[in-house]
Formats: sequence, structure tokens, C-alpha cells
Amino acid sequence: MGAFPVINVGDILEMKKTHPCGEKTFKVLRVGADVKIMCTGCGRILTQDRLKIEKMIKTIYPGNENE
Repeated sequence: MGAFPVINVGDILEMKKTHPCGEKTFKVLRVGADVKIMCTGCGRILTQDRLKIEKMIKTIYPGNENE
């Protein structure tokens, strides 16, 4: 990716690799220097460095931040 992807709270991120539970999609809970995401399969919450997350993203599906 040439440009930095725009990640917003409420977006659904599809990752290149699967979570141990078998799910590939995560919901964004918080964005800053690091990103807090929640697995949509098992509900596990992860906090990861923003640059690392940006490299792992395959697709970003816009979401509703009010959910």
C-alpha cells in the first residue's frame, strides 16, 4: 500500500491471516498511536501498534462508530 489506510472507530478490518479462533474480521474500538480491535468471532480484545496493524490489513469495511 502506497498511502496510509484511514482507520476509524467502528470500521471492520479484514486481516490477511486468521485469528486462532478462525475469524479474519476485527472491529476497531480505539485509534491512536496504537489500535484496539475486537475479534468478531470470539470477542477477544487486542491492542497492537498502528504500523503493525496497517501491514496486516487486507480490506477495510466502513462501519458505524455509534455501535
